[in-house]
Parts: sequence; C-alpha cells; structure tokens
Amino acid sequence: MGIDYLNWFAVFVAAVSSFILGGIWYSPWLFQRAWMEECGLTELDLKQSDVKKTFGGSFLLTLLASVMLGIVLGPEPQLGKSVLTGLIIGVCWVASSFGVSYLFEQRSRKLFLINGGYHVFQFITMGLIIGLIG
Repeated sequence: MGIDYLNWFAVFVAAVSSFILGGIWYSPWLFQRAWMEECGLTELDLKQSDVKKTFGGSFLLTLLASVMLGIVLGPEPQLGKSVLTGLIIGVCWVASSFGVSYLFEQRSRKLFLINGGYHVFQFITMGLIIGLIG
C-alpha cells in the first residue's frame, strides 16, 4: 500500500489542529488544574520540563497519528466516514486502551475522562479536517 494519495497539507493541518486542541484542553481554561492534580504534577514540575523535548516529541507523535489516520481513511475520504472513523479510533482504540492501563495503575476516573476525552476529540477533529481537505 503506497501513500502517494495522501494529501500532506490535510495531514499537516490535522496534526496542527490536534496540537492546538491539546493546548486548549490542558489549559487553565479547561482541565489543567484537574489534570495536574490527578497526575500529581505541580507548576514547578511543568516549568522544569524540557519544553523542546515535550512539545517537539508531542508534535511528531501527533503528526504520525495524523498520517496513519490519512492512510486508514484512504484516497478521497468522505467527510462523514472520516469523522466517524475518528470517533471510533478515539473511543474504541485509544480511550479504551487508556482505560485498561488506568484500571491496573489504579488511576482516577477523572484522569481517564480528561485524557481519554482529549484523544476522542483529537481524532474526531483530525478526521474532520482530513475529510474536509483531503
């Protein structure tokens, strides 16, 4: 299976949108405080992290996810199918996998909903963009 049919612009925009969504989702306006509390992180922990490594690595992983979604959707993706596929991937693959890990790690339901919810919306948004542009 080749990837010559991929609309690289759509894939890149989908990755950027996912990165922006994460910035909003984990911001003080939405879930930052609850997420930090549930993870046991402090403001100092965040300030001491390697920003280039964290954000650079996150963007590369998001780009990889976007490329793979584009491959799964195939050439000429239909909007409805793209959004539904994003929803299915977000709920049935990513969030459910987090759920298994969180149960064994005895993490809170709140953290599961914050992180799982982000990834559901991440893949819906990427599917929407690839479906619209691709």
